Amino acid sequence: MSVGKIVIYGGRGSLGSACVNYFRATKWWVGNVDVRANPKADFNITISPDASWTQQEEHVMTLLNTGLRTHKVEAIVCVAGGWVGGNVSQNFSRKADLMWRQSVISSSIAAVAASKYLCSGGLLALVGATPALKATPNMMGYGMAKAAVHQLTKSLGAENSGLPEQAAAVAILPLVIDTPMNRRMLPKADHTRWTPMSFVIELIDKWIHGQERPASGSLMALVTKDKNTQVLRVTENLEKSEVLIGPITETTH
Repeated sequence: MSVGKIVIYGGRGSLGSACVNYFRATKWWVGNVDVRANPKADFNITISPDASWTQQEEHVMTLLNTGLRTHKVEAIVCVAGGWVGGNVSQNFSRKADLMWRQSVISSSIAAVAASKYLCSGGLLALVGATPALKATPNMMGYGMAKAAVHQLTKSLGAENSGLPEQAAAVAILPLVIDTPMNRRMLPKADHTRWTPMSFVIELIDKWIHGQERPASGSLMALVTKDKNTQVLRVTENLEKSEVLIGPITETTH
């Protein structure tokens, strides 16, 4: 018997697969939504990356109804995403469209799913990025998409957002998550500033259980230095925010 139900959106990527493995090991029922099935998940929904936003949403919602029926889930965690660089003169529309599909559409569909299938007091966790708190001229499409995820999170935390009673939407904002793909992309980077996947997963697990959970709508920066990670709330006064101390130039999730 499972101890709870969770849906991982993007559960076949590096971080998503680690989430699936973690929650399955602790006896959760785990659903996966991704372009590929995860054989370790209890239930899979595969989507076509070329389908429109509305087509993807209709597909996910229809199959979630099949998989969950009358059941609710304790958490929906969207870790789908990607990265591409380039400024506005470098195939901007193509790159921005890819970033929008990978981060904004996935996060938005996860939010719609939460409005129907998240239990009272449940958690919707999304992934933003600390670089998107400032200008990102060398990765413009990426920064624009992640900033949209930040806005979505804040709106979900406001009154009449459509989330269930006492449910919370929180975004984590890493600089770089320490995944095998990021290691391959940036082998010479300062890996002591990268946030371990295990830290991210254990943090989300704590929030699911109501431990140190931020208020709904919060943007929580993961600031790692010398392999030690702090979780800092992003304030409206960005100039004074601890998050923005020092340059932010590396790629992220």
